[in-house]
Amino acid sequence: MTSAPTTPRVAPTLEMVAAEAGVSRATVSRVVNGSPKVSPEVIESVQAAIARLGYTPNRAARSLANRRSMVIALVVPEDTSRLFGDPYFAAIVKGITDELDASDYVLNLHLARSEAAQKTLAYLTGGNVDGALVVSHHVGDDFLSTLGRHLPVVFGGRPIDPNAADSVFVDIDNVAAAADGTRYLIDAGCTRIASITGPLDMPAGIDRLAGFQQAMAAAGLDASLVEDGDFTMTGGARAARALLDRGERFDGLFVASDLMAVGAVTALRERGLRIPADVRVMGFDDSPAALTSEVELTTVRQPSEEQGRLLARTLLHILRGDEPARRIIMPTDIVVRASA
Repeated sequence: MTSAPTTPRVAPTLEMVAAEAGVSRATVSRVVNGSPKVSPEVIESVQAAIARLGYTPNRAARSLANRRSMVIALVVPEDTSRLFGDPYFAAIVKGITDELDASDYVLNLHLARSEAAQKTLAYLTGGNVDGALVVSHHVGDDFLSTLGRHLPVVFGGRPIDPNAADSVFVDIDNVAAAADGTRYLIDAGCTRIASITGPLDMPAGIDRLAGFQQAMAAAGLDASLVEDGDFTMTGGARAARALLDRGERFDGLFVASDLMAVGAVTALRERGLRIPADVRVMGFDDSPAALTSEVELTTVRQPSEEQGRLLARTLLHILRGDEPARRIIMPTDIVVRASA
């Protein structure tokens, strides 16, 4: 027996939702687009109608009507090895995508190295994205400071360029957090403390060194045992070996990232030093790397996933026409494990 042909199901329309909810088409459109000019009761009624009918907004049509791309750019001026090798970026991206899941926006990733600055700037300002999130910027990334003249931008971390002084950013107090980590080592009895810094062309590297120096000065201790690092495991090991090669003993080591601290622990143990019996090691981030070290790291915890969520949330507020706080400073704390 031949079955009767089935009638294709008509996709629910905006008009059908309006009829179901007992409101106008314009009201449904305002609810779908997140307008604040609708009462909570009407929003609830429209959302219930959308759920009953299985209505899915036509993103392409909405983009054309609103002259929006419905795309947010994540701009990271780093190479691929840094981006995919540092757990900090994975946490940031997870937080951003978690926050955007409830919106209609999609995320595009741009590795914006300075040699391709003009190409990146042309793309970002050419109507292809509605806003940008900028994470991990360096001295020399001057083109990023001009981005805010063309579209909404939120920085992950304090902008280093003085031209971006009025920018919106989400960060921790890196100076205070580094000082807290250093004081922990001092309170544990360390009197000769060295430090491995982050890159000193980045705000986080500069500020964490300043926090280390402040805590050491307040305790009347010498802060001259410092080696520059690059926020990588290899860089941390290299810097630790350079400190040891100076021939000056130290009983504490403040390291500006967990990845570098993992490399430093390996280098110290290669030279026969016991951790924490001979050297107490303090990391920074509380990333998954802290648990993969030969000795689990005591570390300054920064809430990286939450930073990603706040970055995305703040930009969404701006895109809706709200006025967010321009400087959002997140709390940090110390997670105690075996290394210190």
